[in-house]
Amino acid sequence: MSYIGKTPVVGNFQVCDAISVVNGQAAYTMQVGSANVLPESVNNMLVSLNGVIQKPNTAYTVSGSTITFASNLASGDVIDFIQIFGDVLNIGTPSDGAVTSTKLASNSVTTAKITDANVTGAKTNFVSTSGAAGLQIKGDGTTDGYLQLNCNQNTHGIKLKSPPHSASADYTLTFPNNDGDANQALTTNGSGVLTWADAGGANTPAFQAYMNGGQTIANTTHTKLEMDAEVFDTNSKYDVSNYRFTPTVAGTYWVWGKFRFDETNDIPSSIIAFYKNGSIISKSVAFQTNVTTKTLGITVTLDDNDYLEIFAYQNSGTTAPISGGSYPDQDTGTWGAYKIII
Repeated sequence: MSYIGKTPVVGNFQVCDAISVVNGQAAYTMQVGSANVLPESVNNMLVSLNGVIQKPNTAYTVSGSTITFASNLASGDVIDFIQIFGDVLNIGTPSDGAVTSTKLASNSVTTAKITDANVTGAKTNFVSTSGAAGLQIKGDGTTDGYLQLNCNQNTHGIKLKSPPHSASADYTLTFPNNDGDANQALTTNGSGVLTWADAGGANTPAFQAYMNGGQTIANTTHTKLEMDAEVFDTNSKYDVSNYRFTPTVAGTYWVWGKFRFDETNDIPSSIIAFYKNGSIISKSVAFQTNVTTKTLGITVTLDDNDYLEIFAYQNSGTTAPISGGSYPDQDTGTWGAYKIII
């Protein structure tokens, strides 16, 4: 093959002819077989002076076929040998798929080998599985892990930071399906599921139910009222099959109710009562025989697994019917509750 310029000496190691030191001289000509030789670079050769291997660019430099030591040599100095390595062979750019993971030595791809902006979005397609997070921000043994989001000039930023190790925190926050409304804030259900709520809290869960078909109350029997239709139910916490309100959100609630006995006979005493988890917590008793409409309203503190029911009692000596019908008929039995913002 023909070349323009110097023919590469690929893989051809050569030892230069012996060089006699001249007192007070630093520069010497390198020859092989009495012909001048030109190393590929100062790093493509090995030089020994007085039994010591010399450092390229520090102990000596090369220009063409001339080697120049950092200081003048003196009588008694010995250039032991100069070995010239073959030229560097440019193999070009490897074809796609040619450099596989087995061709790379362990830990060979370091931070210094990856230039800024070369790790693009296409290279960071993190995929989560059922057993592992796609992206994990680790602590260093002293500082808790955090994710920082910078401004466009990278001079300011906000951080999302892990709780400290001492908290032993291990939970998941699940974001809502939408971006909410103006002036709303994220709230949790206590299990990490986030929802949007009006700032300062919301009067929810809340519901109102009414008695659609009426009900007969036995004599001297505390009877749960079958409020079987809903006016509204913000969080689907009222059950029209068992007539219970189970808010599942701890807090203080306002609870109210009313009903009317459709009874012409005297009722010596009648009661409207609220039950919590199957036990009475408040009641209103009327001893006047002519009072047939009962009302009651209270505040009650509930845990997330508590439930409420409304009951009636009468002692007329016989059964007594309670008015049902459509809402908002004034005689229709109804009750409801809502969470109080504190």
